[in-house]
Amino acid sequence: MTHHVHPYAHRLAIIRDWKSRWFVPVSRYADYVRGDLALRNLLKKELRGFYTAHIEIERSDKMLKIIIKTARPGVLIGRNGEGTVRLHKRVVKELQRKKLPIPEELKIDIEEVRHPETNASIVAYMVAEGLERRLPFRRVIKQTLDKVMASRDVRGARIAISGRLGGAEMSRREQIKEGNIPLQTFRSDVDFARENAYLPYGVIGVKVWIYKGEIFEKEKQPGASFK
Repeated sequence: MTHHVHPYAHRLAIIRDWKSRWFVPVSRYADYVRGDLALRNLLKKELRGFYTAHIEIERSDKMLKIIIKTARPGVLIGRNGEGTVRLHKRVVKELQRKKLPIPEELKIDIEEVRHPETNASIVAYMVAEGLERRLPFRRVIKQTLDKVMASRDVRGARIAISGRLGGAEMSRREQIKEGNIPLQTFRSDVDFARENAYLPYGVIGVKVWIYKGEIFEKEKQPGASFK
């Protein structure tokens, strides 16, 4: 059997930090996990089309903070903050529907991603968006890879798609790669994301790997410990 490991999880506590950050007694642990999962599933649906990079969750006894990193913060916030207010109400409603504890203070922070072409989640959605617009799949992945490699920060990238490509009867896999992607080096900054393109004849899966060089102790993320 093969030994595939998620590139993000593979580097936790080395050059990556957790996307959910909280400590809680064991008696409330299950509720917090269920709450995080419900919120992530909700936000994944609500934020589709906003070029969302990451969703991070921080909790304390009385506070829940959701950090949304997106390439389109202005569109998400809306005029006079209408988008944020609507999202706040949807989060509270979802917690009530799941019968989960609602914190006294709920914050939603929106941060801008300045270089979206170097973020795997945004690039994966760009590919899925092109496929959903019924563009030729080879052209979509080739043009997207060219945009990614045009950035000075990117050392290598790979895009893989699988499913009924072009409406064919049998599913298959196509991929394109450029540069170097050292998946086994712990200090290599490899960003990875999955996305689905929903088409009339089925779902096409999209995977993206982006390598942005090596991270040493001075450059590590806050909260991570280099070993």
